[in-house]
Amino acid sequence: MLCVSALQHFLVWFCAPTHNTVLTLLGEELIYAEEGQMVTLNPPAVTNPQTHYSYWVFNGNQIAWRNPFSGKGVNDKDSLSLTDGSVLVITNIQQNLFGTFTCQIYTSGNRDTPVDTTTYKILKLSVTMDPPSPLLPGEDLSLNCNAGRNPKIHWLNPQGQKINSQRIQQKATGQDKGEWTCVVTYSNKESKAKISVTLVDLTTAPSHLQYTSKSSPLTIPCSTTATWDTIKTRDIEGGKWEFFAKPGASLKSNAPQMLFSLSLDPLKWTPDQDNELRYDPKLQNGILSLKRNQGKDGDSGDYVCSLKFKNGVTLNRTVTVHVLQITSSPGIELISGQQVNLTCDLGSPLPSDLQLKWFPPGQSSLPSLKSDHHPTHLIIPEVGMGDGGKWRCELWRNSTRLTSAVITRKCDKGMTLAQDYCKPVTFCFSPQPKGFYRS
Repeated sequence: MLCVSALQHFLVWFCAPTHNTVLTLLGEELIYAEEGQMVTLNPPAVTNPQTHYSYWVFNGNQIAWRNPFSGKGVNDKDSLSLTDGSVLVITNIQQNLFGTFTCQIYTSGNRDTPVDTTTYKILKLSVTMDPPSPLLPGEDLSLNCNAGRNPKIHWLNPQGQKINSQRIQQKATGQDKGEWTCVVTYSNKESKAKISVTLVDLTTAPSHLQYTSKSSPLTIPCSTTATWDTIKTRDIEGGKWEFFAKPGASLKSNAPQMLFSLSLDPLKWTPDQDNELRYDPKLQNGILSLKRNQGKDGDSGDYVCSLKFKNGVTLNRTVTVHVLQITSSPGIELISGQQVNLTCDLGSPLPSDLQLKWFPPGQSSLPSLKSDHHPTHLIIPEVGMGDGGKWRCELWRNSTRLTSAVITRKCDKGMTLAQDYCKPVTFCFSPQPKGFYRS
């Protein structure tokens, strides 16, 4: 007998006996699978469970069988199962089950000549990462996709972008955190293997700008992309919060102020000064934010959150805080009939994406403000009793109110003078609290 094999995605055997020429086509189907994956192998399409005997063979050894009388068996019930239709299911494929599976169909139990045969070649598909997660920004990200017989391979990054390469080699950034997918293409089919990349970094907030006022809550956000248990695996050395005051602020020094130092055991922020700021108790979950019930005029500036690791890498994020204020001139006491100037700003010109809205008292002599973009400065030519009460200024970005400030003017008719005296009291408020706060 002469047998010649030709292999290219399928296996063909030409067998020429000395007396009769018989051609048998045994189609070999390639399957790529990850270790631990479920694999389903179908018998030949002609299989009839009511009339056929089926036998499954792995690397030359019988591993499962079924007869037309509903009798069946497998030699490894922990890993294999056989359906009534002779479908072989590998529930959790391990290293010892990668190889060649063959299903043979017979019309009798004598197993003389098979009616049909199907062969599967299961090849291991694996992805590796060296060094493994977690990574710090700037460290080497190295991913490799391994598959036998050199199929076509590409990667999908966490954003779903295609990278035509078997190997990923680059410096890790925040965009690399998440699930990477290796895609193997063969015979118009695809198999996929996934690997998760963990990056220890500080999150990027939707906006690094925060706005507050004297009675609005102040929140300075900062958090990590990983839990504290994960961070500790990278040998963290410490952390801190620093404050860089806005230029021109009334501080004794322009040097940064240390607000908090990070203590590792036990894990907590240790204050370096009494600033009434408090930290979030969820430090174990990577929440590093600072808070205070009310903002202050001196809160304007940059707040820097940083973590330092023993390998020299330092992570930091900067949050810029702006304080909205209303100022009034002239003086503390105003006489009815005087001109009054009101200013609402952040201490500097407003960016083009921010707008102000003024809300004067209902009886104010000020002409109606019909535009949605109100001026920073208001002039009341002659202040009167109708201008007493609450003046509110709100700061908006598109349809979002960021914060608001209020000045309340108490106008009392003098007991011994003919004029009305208006004594201004200024403060800021949050949209939620009600009532007035004296400064």
